[in-house]
Amino acid sequence: MDSALYTFRREIGGRDLIIESGLLARQANGAVTVRYGDTVVLVTACMSSPREGVDFLPLTVDFEERLYAAGKIPGSWFRREGRPSTSAILTARLTDRPLRPLFPKGFRHDVQVIITALSADQENDHDILGIIGASAALTISDIPFEGPVGATRLGYIDGQFVVNPTFAQRKDSRLDLVVASTRQAVVMVEAGASELPEELMLEAIRHAHAVNQEVIELQMEMASVLGRPKVEWQPAPLQPEVVEAVRQFVAAREWDLLAAAKDERQALLDQRRQELLAALGDAHPHDQLLRAFEEEVRRVVRTRILEEGLRPDGRRPHELRPLSAAVGLLPRTHGSGLFTRGETQVLTIATLGSLGERQELDTIEPEESKRFIHHYNFPPFSTGETRPLRGPSRREIGHGALAERALEPVIPSEEEFPYTIRLVSEVLSSNGSTSMASVCGSTLSLMDAGVPIKAPVAGVAMGLVTGEDGRFAVLTDIAGLEDHYGDMDFKVAGTAEGITALQLDIKIKGLDFAVLEQALRQAREARLHILQRMLETIPESRAELSPYAPRMYRIQIPVEKIGAVIGPGGRVIRSIIDETKCTIDVEDDGTVYVGSPSEAAARRAIEIIEGLTKEVKVGEIYTGKVTRLVPFGAFVEILPGKEGLVRTEELADYRARRPEDVVRVGDEIMVMVTEVDQFGRINLSRRAVLEGLQPEDVVRAARAAQQSRAGPRPQQPQPGRRPPDSRFRGQGPRPQAPQRPPQVRRGPEPPPPPPPRPPASFR
Repeated sequence: MDSALYTFRREIGGRDLIIESGLLARQANGAVTVRYGDTVVLVTACMSSPREGVDFLPLTVDFEERLYAAGKIPGSWFRREGRPSTSAILTARLTDRPLRPLFPKGFRHDVQVIITALSADQENDHDILGIIGASAALTISDIPFEGPVGATRLGYIDGQFVVNPTFAQRKDSRLDLVVASTRQAVVMVEAGASELPEELMLEAIRHAHAVNQEVIELQMEMASVLGRPKVEWQPAPLQPEVVEAVRQFVAAREWDLLAAAKDERQALLDQRRQELLAALGDAHPHDQLLRAFEEEVRRVVRTRILEEGLRPDGRRPHELRPLSAAVGLLPRTHGSGLFTRGETQVLTIATLGSLGERQELDTIEPEESKRFIHHYNFPPFSTGETRPLRGPSRREIGHGALAERALEPVIPSEEEFPYTIRLVSEVLSSNGSTSMASVCGSTLSLMDAGVPIKAPVAGVAMGLVTGEDGRFAVLTDIAGLEDHYGDMDFKVAGTAEGITALQLDIKIKGLDFAVLEQALRQAREARLHILQRMLETIPESRAELSPYAPRMYRIQIPVEKIGAVIGPGGRVIRSIIDETKCTIDVEDDGTVYVGSPSEAAARRAIEIIEGLTKEVKVGEIYTGKVTRLVPFGAFVEILPGKEGLVRTEELADYRARRPEDVVRVGDEIMVMVTEVDQFGRINLSRRAVLEGLQPEDVVRAARAAQQSRAGPRPQQPQPGRRPPDSRFRGQGPRPQAPQRPPQVRRGPEPPPPPPPRPPASFR
């Protein structure tokens, strides 16, 4: 086997894009490695025999996220990668979407593309390399494929477009756009943006399409050297007599596809299929009849749209379905919003949590956690079907990520609103555009929860029908049948000011920019109408959070005191949480967030934390509570969470034999700080307060004691000389303490100062 390594390179975005083949995975139909910076992926493409009984392209794309690529060991118990992460699934879907329309129509061979991350430099993302590598592997293989495809990520920083920005640059970018295209046209768009105008978004897509031509030329150069002859394949044609018989059958019967309800329309189609098989099944194969019937229905739907401007439910191309919105449906949740558009209905629930409940990410990307999460659920009852519940599908993960991307630009910052926010969109009824309905329902839910979003967001799905003569019709708010028989699914979300997310998928070989421009224009008109209807339901975010949501309080402590609050092994902070039932999150800069639905509990936690971090000075007088007795004295809590020791001889202004003769646990007494040693241990004296000693005298005595301890060490005895016998020191009678009655005044001590008020909560 020839093991020669072939290398092809082209400068893209100021860095070399390198595609190699011939060294790795030589048994695959096509295999390449793609390198950009120090990020490297291996992409393989394999094909099996045709699969019988399927009416779709059995293409599978997998992204294998190996943590060794970033020098990490997986955090699981087995220290091995498990099921794909969300980012891996999104990368696989991003690669699948531009490839799928470029396989021959009717192709039924299993095709599997596997992208394996081999190296991650924490600067350049793998997803763009995955698309390029998949296209290159298919292009040089013998698998029928009408590529190649180029892919580019585009940012927008300081008024300039940036090609393939790094992870660090993307944080400062107003745009995160991925465009895949062939030499002729755009085939896929994915974008997140900070309210970008439609004109600027269209300009960005044009710019990325131009960059893609360089990537395509690099792949064509590679194919000219390494390309293999494609497998000869032709789809089984429909017999002309079958097509004509089905067309006459449909034309001879008066029936209307323009039924408003999805179930009525589906029942009608099922009835016509049975009639067709009964009438023509003896003369023609059933599979040929059903294929021809499907093609004829598709032709009827598309022709009526193009020639009469009538859609299957009777709408005109630019018209929306009926809308309704509601909030506050669920009594104990933090926020809820119900959005209905035609037969599509989505209920979204908002939950607020502490920053400690952020989602931790164990991936090869530099992002380690996120505080805004959106999940999307598509149960089978939403389409009147039954199927096993096996956890979220790739489609559910993808739709949830799209809605999350659409809403993220309007989520308040951590400083403005220190909460973890989780949204869950439950699809209750589906007839097209559920992901964009999730965006609308999520906005309603956030506003109902009192989250101060920067602006409301709405979304709409746009469709397309093209004719052979160059005519086209852009459809606003597509339903399920229009998605099925149409050529495009173009999801657009944004505010009144601009776009926050895009997702474009097509079934044709490419999309003209005139179509994109009209689709964006119609989407804006629809979005503004939807926003107006939503704001009639709830004009702005609620001023108060739900009574069941935690209130977050923020205080600042010195960085050097963080250890005192956390304690050895987290013992101190756990004890505060156990006592107050609050959530406590300590940031590296000394910011502390305390969360609790109870203001009293939060006040207590803040008092303890402030007590732990407050500097105790010698000479200060505190009113404290006796917490425990030991043989040599009593421990007194002078500040929340901070104790000091009062030795037995310092408990009274007379000689006491035992601490329990003077105080009991729970007594409140006034004490003076007499010493804070190098380990932070506090010594206290009640006697100093009773005898009226002045704080400056105590400070002076403490300094003298410190100096004496820090003075020169005593000389060691010289060899051969005995040290003086300490038994003869201090002889003589021991002075007796004056006799006083053994009773202790337990009258009220002077009242303690009022506790400081906690800072105002965030809403």
